[in-house]
Amino acid sequence: MLPEAFTNRMQKMLKEEYPDFLQSYNETRNQALRLNPLKGDSGRFLDVSSFHLTPVPFAENGYYYEEEDRPGKHPYHEAGVYYIQEASAMVPAQLLDAKPGERVLDLCAAPGGKSTQIGAAMGGEGILICNEIHPARAKILSENIERMGITNAIVVNHSPDVLAQHFPAYFDRILVDAPCSGEGMFRKNEEACSEWSPENVTMCAERQDEILDYAAQMLAVGGRLVYSTCTFAPEEDEGSVSRFLKRHPEFSVVPVEYRDGMEAGHPEWVEGAADGVEHTIRLWPHKLKGEGHFAAVLRKEGTLLSGERAGRYGLLQGIPEKECKEFTEFKREFLHKNLKGVLLRFGDQLYLAPEGAPSLSRLKVLRPGLHLGTLKKNRFEPAHALALSLKSEEVSLAEDLTLESGLAEKYLRGETFETKGKNGFCLISVEGYSLGWGKATNGIMKNHYPKGLRKNW
Repeated sequence: MLPEAFTNRMQKMLKEEYPDFLQSYNETRNQALRLNPLKGDSGRFLDVSSFHLTPVPFAENGYYYEEEDRPGKHPYHEAGVYYIQEASAMVPAQLLDAKPGERVLDLCAAPGGKSTQIGAAMGGEGILICNEIHPARAKILSENIERMGITNAIVVNHSPDVLAQHFPAYFDRILVDAPCSGEGMFRKNEEACSEWSPENVTMCAERQDEILDYAAQMLAVGGRLVYSTCTFAPEEDEGSVSRFLKRHPEFSVVPVEYRDGMEAGHPEWVEGAADGVEHTIRLWPHKLKGEGHFAAVLRKEGTLLSGERAGRYGLLQGIPEKECKEFTEFKREFLHKNLKGVLLRFGDQLYLAPEGAPSLSRLKVLRPGLHLGTLKKNRFEPAHALALSLKSEEVSLAEDLTLESGLAEKYLRGETFETKGKNGFCLISVEGYSLGWGKATNGIMKNHYPKGLRKNW
C-alpha cells in the first residue's frame, strides 16, 4: 500500500504518465549484478557462467539475471567475481568516472556497491576513501571492499563534518549517494514505504544540504562531485541541487548523455530552480528496467592540479620493510606481484596503504588499505584480503578447483581435501577466480578460509 500523500504528489508530477508509473509497482522487479573487472576479463566469465545474463544497457559491466540463477549462493560470489546490485544504482558511480591515480571519496558508502564500482574503475591506483557514519554498516562496507579485491581503499567511520576538517580541498572526485526518503526503493523495500512521510522528506532534504556543503569543502578546485538519491521527491532531488548551486555559485551542473530510459530533471517541480537543474538525471521504473534514482554531476570551477596533495595532517608515514622480515621472506618465496604502497603495522597485523595516502591521525579507521597478514614468530600468515586481490599467476603455489568437482563448496565450508601440490601456502581459486588460502602439507590441503565466512553449501 503506497502512502496517499505520496501517490497524490506523484500524480501531480507525472500527469498522464502516472498510470504507467503506478503499474510498475505490480511488475516483478529486475535483479542485476555487476561484474568485477579486477577479477579478469568479463568475456571469459560470460563464457564459463551458467547464469542467464542480459546486459544492462545503461551500465557498464551490469547484467540482469534470472531468479533461478541465485548468484548470491555461488562460489563466484565469495570470490568477488561480481557484486549483486540494483541496475539503476550502478549509474552514479559510472557518472563519477573515477580514473586510476586520482583521490576519490565515497562519502556515504555502505554497503559498498558504489565504492567497489569506483575501486574497480581505479584499478588499484590512487587513493579511495570510503566513509560510513554508522559503525555496523561501516563494517559491512569493509567486508565488501575485501571480497571484491579492492587494494587501494581506506575505510573510515565518521560524520561528514569530521572528514571536512581533515581533507580541505583534497579530493579530485566525490560521490554523495545521500541518505534519502527512499521512495525509489518502495518496490524493493517495503520497510522504506512504511517509514515514509512528508516530514521525513523534509528532514532528509535538510540533511542532504548539510552533507553537500561539507562535500564542497573537501572537493579540490576543478573537481567533480556526483550527487545521487533513490527518491522521486523534488525537494530532495532538483531541490537539493538547486539550493546547493545557490549556496555555492562556484559549482555548475555538467550536462551528460541521457541513455536508455533516462530523462532530464524537472526544474519546474521546484520553486525558483537554479540554472542547470534541467541537466540533472532521473531514472524511472516505468521507463527502464530498474528502480527510481536521481543524479546530478557537478563541477567546481577552476583547473584541477595534478601532483602530490596532503590532508590537514600531512602524508601517512609507514614503516620500512626491514622491520617485518617475516613478510619479506614470504613475499620472496610466494609472491610474484610487486606490491606498492605504505607499510603499516598495528600490533602483529600488517597493512599496505596506497602510495601518497594522507595521514589517518585522529580518524576512526576500519581498514587502512590492503590487509597483508599477521606477523608471527619466525613466520608470516597471509590475510584473506591478500588472497582475494591476487591471481594464480602472481603466486608460486596455486590450486584451481572446478565447479563440477564440488571442491569449491567443500573449501568454503572449511574442509580439507587432498592435493598433489608442493608444501606451503597455496592460493585456492575456483575456475581461475581466487577464493582464499590453503596450506599444503604432505598431500593434504589444510583450510585457511576464515571461520566467520564459512557456509553450509
